[in-house]
Amino acid sequence: MDRHPNLPPSAAPETGPNAAGDITAPSPRPTQVRHIVLGLTIAAYMITYMDRVVISAAVPSIQKEFGFSIITMGWILSSFQWSYALFQVPVAWLGDRLGPRRALTLIVTWWSLLTSATTLAWSAGSMAAIRFLFGMGEAGAFPIATRSLARWMRPSERGFAQGATHAGSRLGGALTPALAALIMARYGWRAAFFAFGCLGILWSAVWHWYYRDTPAEHPSVNRQERELIECSLGSRTAAGERESVPWKSILASRQMWLLSAMYLCYAYNISVYLVWFPKYLNDSRGVSLERMGLYASLPLLAGTAGDILGGWLSDVWARRSGDLRTARRTMAIAGFLMAGLCILPACYTSSPFASVCYSCLAMFGLELTVGVSWAIPLDIGGNYAGSVAAFMNTCGNLGGATASAATAYVVKLYGWNAAFLVVAALCGVAAILHLWIRADQPLALPR
Repeated sequence: MDRHPNLPPSAAPETGPNAAGDITAPSPRPTQVRHIVLGLTIAAYMITYMDRVVISAAVPSIQKEFGFSIITMGWILSSFQWSYALFQVPVAWLGDRLGPRRALTLIVTWWSLLTSATTLAWSAGSMAAIRFLFGMGEAGAFPIATRSLARWMRPSERGFAQGATHAGSRLGGALTPALAALIMARYGWRAAFFAFGCLGILWSAVWHWYYRDTPAEHPSVNRQERELIECSLGSRTAAGERESVPWKSILASRQMWLLSAMYLCYAYNISVYLVWFPKYLNDSRGVSLERMGLYASLPLLAGTAGDILGGWLSDVWARRSGDLRTARRTMAIAGFLMAGLCILPACYTSSPFASVCYSCLAMFGLELTVGVSWAIPLDIGGNYAGSVAAFMNTCGNLGGATASAATAYVVKLYGWNAAFLVVAALCGVAAILHLWIRADQPLALPR
């Protein structure tokens, strides 16, 4: 809205039905476009995990059709994780260059096509190659989405936003085993991959139509919402400049390496559950394929609650205490310790249902940490939050890639309990690392 030429800004007349003869009419309330952006991002995270987890639900069917051993299946599953880890930084760089709007449209379309293309695999090698290409696309999802939210969400909303997006991913992962089992029971395993791939194509179209890289570019954002966001973030976020990423400064930071080591432990652990838990239920606990879909969904549903609660609680604590460091640290340590302790009875109980219940508690604790983990790059990364998040996620997913293949060998040599005891030990390591991570200490990066 243009200012009146003869009035100072504070006295500029309002437009609309209340404006006539009343220059003191209340200002319009801020629009809520940033919350719609958050909703679209949550949907993207859901689709990310739906496309990722569908193959875990299909493992028994794929092994039966192709005759793959558990070791062969482990390498097929890890091929996604290796490309996902290796392409985090390159694809995040692409996102920094193109902007989140174009970049997310491109990569979600890419990996959705590859999800459907999994149905064309004819051998272990072809399936591994398709999964590798699929991982290249998914590699940029979280870092680029983190950058997109960095320009829209206020600092006081970041923990909740990151918790909500990761809750969306876990909800997508939780729904997938049951949905995939239903589709596979009626139409076969290939139909599930095709259906989930089509969902991603639809999201890409909606995202490109609605999202803009900054609030200033969005036609539906009013002045009040734009000023609300820009005042809390600073004018540098509103400018939307595309600057070269200071990788030397990022890699020289001790905080960056502590954060990345912690996330490596987390990513190893979550990968064991995402990739192998359905197979564990079927192989070790004797759960049928039909019940496996439901039982495999329950821990991820519990994780969804942990995602939302962890980020929200850390935000509330930080606002009320003014101590961001303690708020982020305490929530993360509590979550990792809870997860590690609950894994032990999950391994040793004789009841399959009790094992699933303890696994739900373990996943809830593990996911209490993830909103905090992804809020910290926003806390310390500034304009380069996407690149900081990408490097953290790269290191994390090296752990995830290792978990996919290593778990198969551990199970073959020592059994399923040993595989989950490794997860419990890494929870302890991650909790210790959080003692030295400082969310209140921004990285020394160029402004």
